[in-house]
Amino acid sequence: MKDPELKKGSFLSITLLILSGELIFLLPYVLARVFRPTFLEVFNLTNLQLGGLFSIYGTVAIISYVFGGVVSDKFQPRILIATSLFFTAFGGLVLSTYPSYLILQIIWGYWGFTTVFLFWGAMIKATRVWGGSKNQGEAFGLLDGGRGLVAASMGTLGVVIFSMFLTNDIEFASLVERKDAFRYVILFSSFIVFLTGILVIVLMESSQENIINKASSLINDIKSVLKIQSVWLIMFIIISAYVGYKVTDIYSLYASDVMSFNNLKAANIGSLQLYLRPIVCLLIALFADKKSYINLIIVGFIIMLIGALIFSLGIVQVNMNFVFFFSLIVVATGTYAIRALYFSLMQQGHIPLILTGTAVGVISVVGYTPDIFASPIIGYLLDTYPGIAGHQYVFSMLVLFSILGLWASFKFAKLVAMFK
Repeated sequence: MKDPELKKGSFLSITLLILSGELIFLLPYVLARVFRPTFLEVFNLTNLQLGGLFSIYGTVAIISYVFGGVVSDKFQPRILIATSLFFTAFGGLVLSTYPSYLILQIIWGYWGFTTVFLFWGAMIKATRVWGGSKNQGEAFGLLDGGRGLVAASMGTLGVVIFSMFLTNDIEFASLVERKDAFRYVILFSSFIVFLTGILVIVLMESSQENIINKASSLINDIKSVLKIQSVWLIMFIIISAYVGYKVTDIYSLYASDVMSFNNLKAANIGSLQLYLRPIVCLLIALFADKKSYINLIIVGFIIMLIGALIFSLGIVQVNMNFVFFFSLIVVATGTYAIRALYFSLMQQGHIPLILTGTAVGVISVVGYTPDIFASPIIGYLLDTYPGIAGHQYVFSMLVLFSILGLWASFKFAKLVAMFK
């Protein structure tokens, strides 16, 4: 079936997609990324235990991707997105009570369902529709760049709220004082997520009826998608890039463990590095549609590989702040450039628009498996090899996945050439 000709959507719709696309991950991911040293302290967790929470999230998410993707091909995205935001916000209220590790495991499993099953395929499909037939690079560049700006802004705002409610300087604050201050960060985050759900249900445009697939069965849709060669290559591109994204979780910890920054300065590093994401992705949005998406992704993997090598060789050490910031920028730039574009490859890979949600679900089953294995491996390496050694091992893993990503990208480029 030939895809319908679509025009670019409204500014309001892409804004709501950007807000919902990042805020839904604020509670399960962004807070732990920006506040990692503090997060470990107030919940009394080791790096391995935190990695275990992410692994539980990822396991539930993997199951949710395929079935949620098919669901997103059959219902209006705004209904699915808003429902996901409401349920995710509820989990934040439970988190604010500082429950036991068992309850934390249940919460992260619950979030693995609420942030993926009704949400992920719907968001990607709505973005592809918003970009129309000729603006896919702009659509996904704006989505990820905007999401990055929201994440950075929320990270900065979280640090401000945390600082406001600390009665003493961070170095002298007791654990109880830190927990009380961080509770306000969690509650504020939950409120923002819920409010975004209301805005989506009221203001987001409905997608066109001719891209809702009500006829075929779940099994037939999945079989159709699995026969498309580009689907498999996009899987490997995403899994490689997503390992790079998971490594951004430890930037604030690297600042604390290796560079000897205090917890507040380390949190600022975690927040500030997030601003690289909107800068890179918005530049991609401006120029991507003038160039081949896959060629830009190849450049991104080369940049990510160079930065990962610098960290893996142990060059970045205490009192080398310039080298630290430079290397962080290099890795993050490559990572965010790839993230901004990998779903735009669906158009170049000739994946039918009506099967977008199903394709996203199938691709994500492999592409986002780092949600299962990356965090526990990172946590194990950091706990087993304290200091710079553990971080070197983590970045060595990123070197290997950068090479895998390059291989898949070159294969995809050859496939695109065959389509012409």
